[in-house]
Amino acid sequence: MIMNLIILSRNPALYSTDALVQAAIARGHSVRVVDYLRCYMNITSSKPRIYLEGEELKADAIIPRIAVQHTAYGNAVVRQFEMMGVQTLNDSVAISRSRDKLRSLQLLAKKGVGLPVTGFAHSIDATNELISMCGGAPLVVKLLQGTQGMGVVLAETKKAAESVIEAFKEVRADILVQEYIAESKGADIRCIVLGKKVIAAMERQGMDGEFRSNLHRGGKAKKISITAEERKTAIKAAKIMGLNLAGVDLLRSARGPLVIEVNSSPGLEGIENATNKNCADAIIQFLENSIKEKKPKSIDGK
Repeated sequence: MIMNLIILSRNPALYSTDALVQAAIARGHSVRVVDYLRCYMNITSSKPRIYLEGEELKADAIIPRIAVQHTAYGNAVVRQFEMMGVQTLNDSVAISRSRDKLRSLQLLAKKGVGLPVTGFAHSIDATNELISMCGGAPLVVKLLQGTQGMGVVLAETKKAAESVIEAFKEVRADILVQEYIAESKGADIRCIVLGKKVIAAMERQGMDGEFRSNLHRGGKAKKISITAEERKTAIKAAKIMGLNLAGVDLLRSARGPLVIEVNSSPGLEGIENATNKNCADAIIQFLENSIKEKKPKSIDGK
């Protein structure tokens, strides 16, 4: 079966986007990259349509690669394709759910997934209580809108934590405060979950003196064998978010694996290089199988 595939991405030169294009071509599919911010839509109950520069877009399947800062409009484009009956790798509801860090943590906690102790408040009047509930300093302060390690600060003392929280609130930012997992030693585990499987896993280690392990911040990655509990946790986290494809980040702690983030558009470069696994090809194969087994979905994903 030949698919007419659209990848929603702002930059066709990005490693992940290009890897998906090459994997689709290698499997004989028709594929194009579409900048979702340049799309416009005709929202109607009779025949919804989506356009790019006057051309009506049609596809059998789409792969959303929506940037965090463009989640709202990007997701509107994904919803429009859903209304047209197009298969999507991750649906709009799941993307929105995973992008809301507070909501995603609440959903994971509700289902019993291991998490670092997390505090959230609107007013700095609750700063002392937040610090106490997370076990005191050192602790991690995160912007809800942060990505790739940006907006994440390790406060090594109570005074530093108070200063960071106050500074974030001065710019009206929403923040999370989390316990610092010392035993992780600046390393985390990124699992790529596809369907009901972990198809690749790597350990990311921060640079000397840097507790953030993100590869964009100079962290190093290596292939790792994960435990059965870590595998189960990653798959469960992706399922709770409703994501077919997810990058699930875990910390190894004394009380078991702890989820720190579930990403709906995980980058492929670092993990493919570290594990020598062709994740892009697995994603295209997954879409092929999904179309064969396709079941109609409503706009809210139910």
